Amino acid sequence: MTNATLTNGSHRSPAAPSEEPIGALVSRASQQLSQLVRDEIRLAQAEMTEKGKRFGIGGGLFGGAGTMAFVALQALAAAAIAALTLVLPLWASALIITGVLLVIAAVLAAAGRKQIGQATPPAPAQAIHGVKADMAEIKEKAKR
Repeated sequence: MTNATLTNGSHRSPAAPSEEPIGALVSRASQQLSQLVRDEIRLAQAEMTEKGKRFGIGGGLFGGAGTMAFVALQALAAAAIAALTLVLPLWASALIITGVLLVIAAVLAAAGRKQIGQATPPAPAQAIHGVKADMAEIKEKAKR
């Protein structure tokens, strides 16, 4: 007697009524996986939106701080000019402070140029090298 034949001679299907066929289970699992991925993407979008808002606010606050620092540096330059007028004429004091500020700007520009030079090319060289090494290893193992 086969598994599908009961002792009284009646036949039953191989799957119990409470069990679903494999195709239905696979289909449901696929749908659930798709839904899970969509939900995770929505969650990531919401999280990135919130972080983007915070980043924007933080950037604005940094911009405000930079503006205030710039104004403070202007006031400091005016104070330095005023201090030098005690020993030099006004025009000479202003010229000296302007020269000092231009030298500082030139040093900062040179340092910035050096940093930008080190950042080029903008391609992620280490990541590209790693991917090429991984591909070479995969090809080597595929040949075996």
